[in-house]
Amino acid sequence: MPDKCPVCGSKAERPPGEAIHRCTGIACPAQIKENLAHFAWKGAMDIDGVGYKLLEQMVDKKIISDQADLYFLKKQDIMKMDRMGDKLAENILGAIDKSRNPNLNNLIYALGIRNVGYHLAGVLAKNFKSVDNLAKQSIEDLTQVHEIGPIVGESIYNFFHNPKNLKVLEKLKKGGVKFPTEKTTIKQTPLSGKTFVLTGGLESFGRDEAAKIIEEMGGRVTSSVSKKTDFVVVGKDPGSKYDKALELKVKTLDEEEFKKLIGK
Repeated sequence: MPDKCPVCGSKAERPPGEAIHRCTGIACPAQIKENLAHFAWKGAMDIDGVGYKLLEQMVDKKIISDQADLYFLKKQDIMKMDRMGDKLAENILGAIDKSRNPNLNNLIYALGIRNVGYHLAGVLAKNFKSVDNLAKQSIEDLTQVHEIGPIVGESIYNFFHNPKNLKVLEKLKKGGVKFPTEKTTIKQTPLSGKTFVLTGGLESFGRDEAAKIIEEMGGRVTSSVSKKTDFVVVGKDPGSKYDKALELKVKTLDEEEFKKLIGK
């Protein structure tokens, strides 16, 4: 098995416990379409109207080759896409422009660092305050943070020590993307420090949206119920997590109670 990606030449690593090697390059052509879709997703840079099919066309037509290229697009570039009209092209450019001012946790998540989901992106934002500071950390420094283990620490370190990734980050800055600094003051909310589990369907929120609200208010969302769980939010047709909550006598919230807790 090669130690470098045969497509882009970036370092290939085999995560512990996995059978395959993975390329660590952010701009690898073999991965760029999925990376772009992740980058533009509403939980990341939130570029409205820029979905997988549009991005796939742009890559295939060689209009973009990495995430930063989105910020150098002109209207004539977008008009080359199938079934594209003037108004839609202008809306897409407007959405791209709006995304130039992300929250720090959204920006970190959008980068697509392996093993760093939305929750861990928030943890990194709160602890290291900026992308530039995060990039300077050693694996040992990273693993001093609660919830950051050696596997995640190594993924973060490798990401920021890949010259191709650093080139894309600089290109994002040149494209007008703001790299914010997290404020040191953290507002306390009723959710601060609390652990939540979501089960069943919610009428007012998607699952990802509810999780994002909880995490932005200082809470944490986990996938399983334990004695350390503070609240289980119960929607329509809950599964075994609801039964587990009853068994462990964990407090449950229906949708209306959850909305009241978050001030909706």
